[in-house]
Amino acid sequence: MKMTVAARLGLVMAAVALLAACGSRPEAPPEREVSLSGPVVEQRWNLLLVGTDERLSLPEPAWFRIAADGSVTGSDGCNQLMGRANLGENQRIEFSQLATTRRACPQGEDAARVKGMLETAYRYLIDHDRLVFFGPDQRVLGGWRKAN
Repeated sequence: MKMTVAARLGLVMAAVALLAACGSRPEAPPEREVSLSGPVVEQRWNLLLVGTDERLSLPEPAWFRIAADGSVTGSDGCNQLMGRANLGENQRIEFSQLATTRRACPQGEDAARVKGMLETAYRYLIDHDRLVFFGPDQRVLGGWRKAN
């Protein structure tokens, strides 16, 4: 059975249309609008301690700030820091999508510990101008001081 040029062209067009339909993606659901509030939000927090008593000597101050939309900005002491935060009941806190720039830094291991503290934070406690993070095992991860 011989196909005409028009029939072949029709088959090719149908195959292209079928492949295009298979490759399409459903529309992503719109992101929920987040509005965080509380004493942790819209405040700059400077690193005070890692653990219960270890002070780090970093090239620049480590700090972070959580905006009302849940975005996080700051510095790990060497690199700029950005990500997302979510606050829950009973002082629950979760940082996600944390990323840093990749500037060379002689204290890179200490800077990584700052980022790790944020990634591990599970709960927080505020006492006057101090913010303390606890891990899921209730261990103190570190402390921050409210910037003036």
